[in-house]
Amino acid sequence: MDNVIIRAASPEQYDEIGALTVEVYVDGGFIPETSPYAAELGDTANRAASADILVAELDGRIVGSVTVARPGTIYARLAAPDEIEFRMLAVDKSVRGRGVGTTLVRHVLALAAAEGFRGVVITTMDQMVDARRIYERLGFVRVPERDSEVAPGFVLPTLEYRFS
Repeated sequence: MDNVIIRAASPEQYDEIGALTVEVYVDGGFIPETSPYAAELGDTANRAASADILVAELDGRIVGSVTVARPGTIYARLAAPDEIEFRMLAVDKSVRGRGVGTTLVRHVLALAAAEGFRGVVITTMDQMVDARRIYERLGFVRVPERDSEVAPGFVLPTLEYRFS
């Protein structure tokens, strides 16, 4: 999407980003509002202390966000030393289907390539059909041996992208 601008978030936008992320995950039915993860999703300032927060802007309005974690940091649960990990991809429901999520993920891939990483890794949920479609279309593949059990019996599928 040509008119979407991807850039680093500024601290004054953290509350808005947190609210958007919680809305996507809770209202989307992916997690309950009472989940401790909902509080983590809403705490953008805390994430920004350990990871990069990127936003997608369209017509001057934040319509998406993603957290990019470097290996060895608290938000890079799976990333090997030669990979980056992204998490908490959120796109405002008013612009879904217009390429915002794809643009954010492509930006992460370009960032990883520019910094010399061998690949990018993510966890997702089976219910996140639209996001998984983006990942698979861009070349991410499922790697079940890297799946992540985040709670007893709750396993997140892992996907990875490898640069040739």
